[in-house]
Amino acid sequence: MIDIKKLTLVQSSKLLCNGDITSIELCKLYLDRVNEVEDRIKAFVYFNEEKILDQAKKSDERRNTGKTLSDYDGIPIAVKDLIAVKGDPCTCGSKILSGVDSIYDATVVEKLRNKGFVLFGRNNMDEFAMGSTCENSSYYPTKNPWNLNCVPGGSSGGSAAAVAASEIGASLGSDTGGSVRQPAAFCGVVGLKPTYGRISRYGLVAYASSLDQIGPLTKDVADSALLLDIISGKDEKDSTSLNSDNPNFLDTLINSGRDLKGLKVGMPKEYYIKDVLDKNVQKSINYTVSVLENAGAEIVDVALPHIKYAIASYYVIATAEASANLARFDGVRYGHRSKDSDNLLDMYLNTRGEGFGDEVKRRILLGTFVLSSGYYDAYYLKAQKVRTLIKNDFDKAFEQCDVILSPTSPCPPFELGAVTDPVQMYLADIYTISVNLAGICAISVPVDITESMNLPLGVQFIGPAFGEDKILKTAKVLEDNRKIKSFIPQI
Repeated sequence: MIDIKKLTLVQSSKLLCNGDITSIELCKLYLDRVNEVEDRIKAFVYFNEEKILDQAKKSDERRNTGKTLSDYDGIPIAVKDLIAVKGDPCTCGSKILSGVDSIYDATVVEKLRNKGFVLFGRNNMDEFAMGSTCENSSYYPTKNPWNLNCVPGGSSGGSAAAVAASEIGASLGSDTGGSVRQPAAFCGVVGLKPTYGRISRYGLVAYASSLDQIGPLTKDVADSALLLDIISGKDEKDSTSLNSDNPNFLDTLINSGRDLKGLKVGMPKEYYIKDVLDKNVQKSINYTVSVLENAGAEIVDVALPHIKYAIASYYVIATAEASANLARFDGVRYGHRSKDSDNLLDMYLNTRGEGFGDEVKRRILLGTFVLSSGYYDAYYLKAQKVRTLIKNDFDKAFEQCDVILSPTSPCPPFELGAVTDPVQMYLADIYTISVNLAGICAISVPVDITESMNLPLGVQFIGPAFGEDKILKTAKVLEDNRKIKSFIPQI
């Protein structure tokens, strides 16, 4: 009997390769799970059972005729609702893109198809990836599988919740300021934000182009390494993707040993200010330090003096880029078009007014303001200079350590509707956004569960540019040595 709640991609591959299960049987297990819990979780905005089973049937035919595309042929995977999948809707959780179907595959989707993965459906998200709770979706809020009264995090909340609830084994999200890592922490799964340029953004609907990066949400660290192997690499269709010597992350992880001898783990003093962290989060950090030290790691103090300006600079840069990127959604070429308009200008204004939600409007207005004449130098240019200072801080810190340990979120998952002040929501990104500003890599891995509310807690390992092998190994050693071996919500 296969326990779908514990099944990883690596285990699914072994079952398929050994003939213990077919792709159709595997997909039906996940479809049964979706039918069991989706009405409570609301993690998906679209999936088509006929399409799923047709892909699975073709995979089984390939395997039966010896034409298997890879060891992972037939494994289902979901994607966030801003990654293009040919023939599927791509709405970015927004009314303004209602009725829009993708006419091509994103590069990451093409890479998955080339390995035989089954595209399983599309996960809910904060509209245009703007939010930290998954409550800003135009569809419905997604619920946290650990506590249905709590948020799953955002903006990749649907992806994290679907993996945590075992509706799917893995999903691809996007991370602009923590949107893979924060929901991973809230839902008790692994979330990886790769180095900027490691993975092509072609086919990813842009929020902030210099910050966005696609990343996997998985059951364990090995699955994140596996997906990173598959979806990373230079892409001629994305000028920001980079040539890099991609190691085989999964094999490297498996063969890297079970201890951390010689590894230096940095602890930034700016991240551990008294009374800022929730006591449960601080406890999880203390516990993580003890596990790392027992594994042979050396804990060292490092400084990130300009981190205090990260939130301010991030929300200037991100909203400025969003203002430009979202200008294309005007009702002329595709998507929603207002019917209550007498002229072209009214059509623009009414379409965007009706199609965008409050948070998206707020960020477009802010971004337009900081780019406007007379304010560009005072805000946008200054924010870019601060961004450089933050990157330099990380460069100096990594001269003293190999990886940096920090909380993923300053607090455990909070209740739906609890955060009504947008600024308060922005402050929840305090530990994640600096990674995107610096263009480096980070991973969130679950480490503990709160005693009072039974909610997962995650910690974050930050690495230098193209240092994914270091953070993956550190996360794997923590995963292997933590007292809680698996994080499975009771739903």
